[in-house]
Amino acid sequence: MHLYDVSIAPLLRTLQNLKHILQQGELYAEQKKVAPEVLLNSRLSVDMYPLTRQVQLVSDMSKGAGARLARLEIPQYADDETSFDMLYARIDKTIDFLAQIQPELLEGADSKEIVLTIRKVDLTFTGLDYLQKWVMPNVYFHTTTAYNILRHLGVPLGKTDYLGQKR
Repeated sequence: MHLYDVSIAPLLRTLQNLKHILQQGELYAEQKKVAPEVLLNSRLSVDMYPLTRQVQLVSDMSKGAGARLARLEIPQYADDETSFDMLYARIDKTIDFLAQIQPELLEGADSKEIVLTIRKVDLTFTGLDYLQKWVMPNVYFHTTTAYNILRHLGVPLGKTDYLGQKR
């Protein structure tokens, strides 16, 4: 299996599914006549990030992974989204960036050294370990948390919303 198949492809699918989940949240807010900001600023616990930040983190982790593995510059986004439309635009920008990454750009990336500095601590990975032990768990965690925030608020989401349609 090629690294592209276990990195870019599932990241693209997860971002598309996350956008769908958010669209269901926006529709729910409209139907219930709830200000969108209520949903966007909601969190599961006081010490967790709100919905908007969960989406930003999925985007950041995805574009960072694609760039690092393909040896490209990481796109920088302002983290200033305050609406569903702004979150959709961010997801779309991230999808567009990842879609430009062709499988051949990832040749040899599985053994490439990747160093992340998190809270002044350097974490060193091979490309494959970075993907399997850092990127994908984080992407799935923050996507699941976004799903759970909306589900907790009453948005009628199910497992197929999270997983996406069979393709």
